[in-house]
This record gives sequence, C-alpha cells and structure tokens, in this order.
Amino acid sequence: MQKQLKPIAFISLLSALVINAVCQQPDPPGQVKNGNPINEAYLFAHMLHQDYGRLYYAVSLDGLHWKELNHGQRVFPDYKGHPDICKGHDDKYYLVGNRNDEAPDINFWISEDLIEWKHYSDYTPDLKNIPGYSAALPRIGAPKLFYDESSKQYLLTWHTPHEIGTSQDPEKYWASQRTLYVLSKDLKSFPEAPHRLFDWDMATIDVVIRKINDTYYAIIKDERYPSLEWVTGKTIRISSSNDLLGPYSYPSAPVSPNFREAPMLIPSPDNKVWYLYYEQYPGVSYGLSVARHLEGPWFQVSGYTFFETWDKYSLPPSVRHGCMIKISKEEYDKLVKHFGIAE
Repeated sequence: MQKQLKPIAFISLLSALVINAVCQQPDPPGQVKNGNPINEAYLFAHMLHQDYGRLYYAVSLDGLHWKELNHGQRVFPDYKGHPDICKGHDDKYYLVGNRNDEAPDINFWISEDLIEWKHYSDYTPDLKNIPGYSAALPRIGAPKLFYDESSKQYLLTWHTPHEIGTSQDPEKYWASQRTLYVLSKDLKSFPEAPHRLFDWDMATIDVVIRKINDTYYAIIKDERYPSLEWVTGKTIRISSSNDLLGPYSYPSAPVSPNFREAPMLIPSPDNKVWYLYYEQYPGVSYGLSVARHLEGPWFQVSGYTFFETWDKYSLPPSVRHGCMIKISKEEYDKLVKHFGIAE
C-alpha cells in the first residue's frame, strides 16, 4: 500500500517544485558557449559603499559574473572621484576624477596597462562664463571621458547645478543639475569655455557618451524627483544624435526603474547584445537591462539577489558606481596575476 502525502506536505512539495521551475530562467543573450568571444573580458572600475570615491577593480569574462581584485583593497590609493576610464588617442588608458564636488579642478591619470597609473594633467573649468548658464554654482559632479575617433578629440562631461537646496527642499539642488562639456585634443589644453551639452531643459547627471556605427548616444540619469507630474524621475534614459555635440534627441522612455543612476554600457561577448548596468542607490543593488539595439526594446535581467538559482548576473557586495570597459584576455590575465582574484 502506497503511503500518501498529507495535504500540507503535498502543498509544500508542490510549491518547491514550482519555485524551482520558475527560477530556472534562460541565461541572458549575448554569450558564447563554444568558440572564441569577440569581446574577451571586462573591467569594472568602481568605488565601495564603505569607501566612497576611491578606486577598486572587479573583472569578468562574460560581462555578467564579476569577481573582485586585490583582495577587496584599493588598486590606486591616490585616486579620488567617480572612476571613469577611456582608451585614448595613443592607445593608452586615461582615468578621470575629482577630489570632491566642491574642488575646482578635474584630474587625469594615464596608464599603459591599467595597473600603474601616473598623474597626467589637471583642468579647472571656468564656471563663471558658461554661455546660457550664468547662474552655475562652483560645483563639479562625476566627470566622465569619451574619446571620439572621428574627430580625434576627447569629450569631457560633468554636471553642475544652478540652485542651492534647502532642508525643506533638498531636491531643488538636484533638479537644477545640467550637463556641461569641453573638448580637448590631448587633455592638457582646453581652448574653449564649458558649454551645456543638451538644448532641452532637463536635470541630468551621470551622462555617458558612446558612438555606435554612425550614431552618438547619450545615456543619462533623469535627475528630477519622480512624481505623478514627472514619472520618469530618477531613471536611466537614452538620447541620440548624428553629431558628437548634438543636438541630441529628447530622452527616450526609461530603460530602468525609478531611483537608478550611474549607467554603464558594455557589449556582450558575442558583440550582438548590449548590457546596461545601473545602480539602485544608495548602494542597495545593481540592475541590468539588455537589448539588441540602444533604441530598444529593453528588458531587465534577474540578478544581484544572492539567490543562486535566480541570479543571472552577480557583482561583489558593496560595490558602488564607476565604469565598465571591455579589455583583452591578455589584459585580464595581467590584472589577475598582479592583483589576485577572489574565488
């Protein structure tokens, strides 16, 4: 005679089976299961929640699963800022930062291998003489770098506010942020004054510029506070242009939930899909949206929940924003050999 399960036991077993079935979601697209990936490896230069504004590294071979380097210690003690790295005109890497938002200067370092960084130059923007932005405050937020191969120029961007917040209305300060830029051939001379990058009037921070084929994309954080009157507030949105300096299209619908910032874009290993990471702040978790084209459509991948059967991507705990760049397998191996990798 077969022993029958009690109703409660049967329900528990059925629930477990259902949960396990639901959790076995397909892996994100863009991976290379057999053969050689076009994009071999990736570097995530970031800060930590408990050590904000300093430089740490994590690496990945698939753009989804990241492991910390250097036993979770700083990789370049001199650095301060929101880490952003680009490969420049001479095939060397350039790192940009600033000591804090109130410091008047933006700082640059140079490296041939992403291991040894040397001070390169400093730039102090004239925030008192910005065309069409006369009320700019002496604040510089999260400078970022993009090297444009077409024009052989660096585009340096950052955000600067024009209103002071109050204890009753702190969001007034953030709603006044606007993205500024300057151009440079060598990051040592900056011949023109800063200008506003976008001709539409919207609070923007954390702007990342990328060129894909013949189109420039501005990945932004919509910095206005979310409300029924402004439902896109604190989300990641995307604009595009045929020219480096615009005009850029009005931002797209959000590609992230509200209260996300610091977008980071990398191509998948097979180079057919885009992975767009963004932070749910303050340092709560990371989200990942995926699309074939930056125009969308985008969908969100499940991850960073620390439930192994559910996570399709993972990052070390306590990581805060910075930048992600693709690197070669040779560069990956050198970083791992020099710093050591978490297992």
